[in-house]
Amino acid sequence: MIIRKYTAADIDSLRDIWNEVVLDGIAFPQDNPLGEDAASFFESQTYTGVADDNGDVVGLYILHPNNVGRCGHICNASYAVRSDMRGKGIGRLLVSDCIARAPEFGFKVLQFNAVVESNTAARRLYESLGFTQLGTIKGGFRTDSGYVNICPYYIEL
Repeated sequence: MIIRKYTAADIDSLRDIWNEVVLDGIAFPQDNPLGEDAASFFESQTYTGVADDNGDVVGLYILHPNNVGRCGHICNASYAVRSDMRGKGIGRLLVSDCIARAPEFGFKVLQFNAVVESNTAARRLYESLGFTQLGTIKGGFRTDSGYVNICPYYIEL
């Protein structure tokens, strides 16, 4: 398993993995899946990394500024692993690569704005890598069945 920069040949796999998480409706804030705009979406990120398992793209992350100007040194990222590959340590590889790569782009802090409280696997991973939870925002994430809490996290790079 390697983590590498995405290429145009990866777009269909990236779109499918991304859309799987969006359509689950329990982790990503987006309402609509990516369509023909997938290539421009991934290209617009500061960095898009992929988990490549012997030529098979099984996960991804996007890295981009969390804000602009005087807060532009704080970045944000999203991670997605294909559902049939979850629980195999791929998320840890993606997050670790992101932490290592973010300073290359001038980022000094990695902040997650909206980790869904019930996403215990992600929360355990982030905490094991040294992230600090900033608090809890009650009802900060809308699911199909109602509002649930989110937990912002950050780590200094």
